Amino acid sequence: MAMPPNKSAVTEFQLLGFQNIVEWQTLLFAIFLAVYTLTIAGNVVVIAVVSQQQLLHSPMYSFLKHLSCLEICYTSTIVPLLLASLLSGGRAISFSACMAQLYFFVFFGATECFLLAMMACDRYLAICRPLHYPVLMSPETCTKLTAASWLMGAGTGFLPSLMISTLDFCGPNQINHFFCDLHPLMQLSCSSVHVPELAIFVLSIAVLCICFFLTLMSYVLIVSSILRIPSASGRMKSFSTCGSHLAVVTIYYGTMISMYVRPRAQLSPEISKIASVFYTVVTPLLNPVIYSLRNKDFKEAVRKVVRRKCGIYRVGVRGSSVV
Repeated sequence: MAMPPNKSAVTEFQLLGFQNIVEWQTLLFAIFLAVYTLTIAGNVVVIAVVSQQQLLHSPMYSFLKHLSCLEICYTSTIVPLLLASLLSGGRAISFSACMAQLYFFVFFGATECFLLAMMACDRYLAICRPLHYPVLMSPETCTKLTAASWLMGAGTGFLPSLMISTLDFCGPNQINHFFCDLHPLMQLSCSSVHVPELAIFVLSIAVLCICFFLTLMSYVLIVSSILRIPSASGRMKSFSTCGSHLAVVTIYYGTMISMYVRPRAQLSPEISKIASVFYTVVTPLLNPVIYSLRNKDFKEAVRKVVRRKCGIYRVGVRGSSVV
């Protein structure tokens, strides 16, 4: 028996990217390539150092290692296609590849929200309840929380990608964005998108707003605890750390919430692209710097790894010269 024809007339989409500023394509390519390279390098360093140093085998650094792994996956879902689009002045992507990119974008984005909330709660317990911290945040609990973040993220990505993939796309097939995002895809659909819009709006509130609220409340309690530190220098150091954490978290959640938790009125494509750059390109670069590379223990662990590697290298050179 013959299979029923696919209702979707569109078999591929054209990502327009930044075609409205053609004269800036080369510069944008160089900037995004540099940022992507630094992002991968920075997060790989975090994973390698945390894995090798026994000093960093604590719940906080376990969360950071998973965050770095997540950032590599998250930015690699978006940026390589963006770079190809900048080189060619537009990029064709098949329907199935577009749906796959949409799924992994939501999956990794939601997982990051859950993981950031877990990390904020971990810092609250470490600073505000230090005596109970070893019991409340044991290695087993840390593993369960991390696994829960990945599993909830995977489940979150399933519903939007399924709902978008079942819509009818009859043309045009040009997505005025640099990746397969939810709202640009719904704008191209020739079927009713009321139910998907409502479902995505509710899901965005549940994930983004709740995770942001938990993260923000954790830092509010941390700040209230810091204010009771008698040493002025101790307060300033703690405020500097918390302030940098909150800055990155606010950039990530602020741009995400402005994109997905909003009324039906659409943002202009240019504003949407700029906002998307922050949570797909900028924050994956900032997270390893803010959470790890500014940390005293982490910097000391990096020095130990470098000294050990350099020592091995020098021994090898001397051995070869003797031979």
